[in-house]
Amino acid sequence: MTKPVLVSFKLCPFVQRSVINLLEKKVDYDIKYVDLANKPDWFLKISPFGKVPVLQVGDDVIFESAVINEYLDETNAPALHPSDPIQKAKHRSWTEFASALLVDQYGWTMAKEKADSDKKRGELISKFKILEATLPTPSGNQLYFAGSQMHLVDTAFAPFFMRQQFLADHNSDFYLLGDFPKIQKWSETLLSLPSVKNSVLPEVPKEYIEFIKAHHSWMGGIL
Repeated sequence: MTKPVLVSFKLCPFVQRSVINLLEKKVDYDIKYVDLANKPDWFLKISPFGKVPVLQVGDDVIFESAVINEYLDETNAPALHPSDPIQKAKHRSWTEFASALLVDQYGWTMAKEKADSDKKRGELISKFKILEATLPTPSGNQLYFAGSQMHLVDTAFAPFFMRQQFLADHNSDFYLLGDFPKIQKWSETLLSLPSVKNSVLPEVPKEYIEFIKAHHSWMGGIL
């Protein structure tokens, strides 16, 4: 099988989903990094939206993280999607919910005024209330979206939880999971996995905070 090449931007959470998936499946792959502030011509030719991730498989190109992860799941064991069609569809739906959380998180970190930051924070809390009610009750030390086993949907939420931890490590006021014990347990489970820990480069925690500060947001001024 042709070794896939993942095209990435170091701080992109959507790329991170695919890296977690590749590591979970122990797929041999290469990775190329691009600067999204200065996109090279070769990248723009293969990425219709000018976004990452892009997966190159021989002469073929796949874009959009959810599509890339579905392809990787179909072509590399073990399968991380449920086999039951309705459960698979539900997991796909909650993957979209995870994407909405990432968008809200980005908006929260980039808000220029405290009022806008507080509004985004409130939107995240509202989504957490929905999510907390959806998760199963933990039966042991670990908790995944569907209980005791990891699925593809878990890889969609892990980058969000990692960034939440980056923020909390710099300022505990930005930790939002304290009132949501099931989400907190889920986050701890995912962040303890080798595939999640190794899905970003060592410099990413520092560069994530620097990225927020560089955009002169309200949060960046107090991190």
